[in-house]
Amino acid sequence: MGRRRRDGVGALVVPGRDGAEGVRVPLEIAGSYRARAKGLLGRDSVDGAMLLTPANSVHTFRMRMPIDVAYLDRRLTVVAVRTMRPGRLGLPRVRSRHVLEAEAGAMAGWGVRAGVRVEIVDVDVGVGVGVGG
Repeated sequence: MGRRRRDGVGALVVPGRDGAEGVRVPLEIAGSYRARAKGLLGRDSVDGAMLLTPANSVHTFRMRMPIDVAYLDRRLTVVAVRTMRPGRLGLPRVRSRHVLEAEAGAMAGWGVRAGVRVEIVDVDVGVGVGVGG
């Protein structure tokens, strides 16, 4: 993930615990400034997750729903996971290089927690995710 990402779609793969099968989640990638700035603003729901890259903090001003936020380091290891209600400002995470956003409660169900290293696969770049509106 060392290269800069552009807007696109793919899948987030979360490994299972103790040899269990992992989870594969639809993923929107917001790599452009415009897509990162928009993020999940104005949405009532999200199918899967959104990756903001590069990013080390988020806010939920003008959000319509609470969200789970996972901060990832450059190796895609989860540094921290927080649930944020609308109207909040998240503090920047020093080691964070990417931020995952999803509907509140989703990440626990997928097994996204501190210390887990996720994977991003099947990336289709250039589809304009998160822009317009």
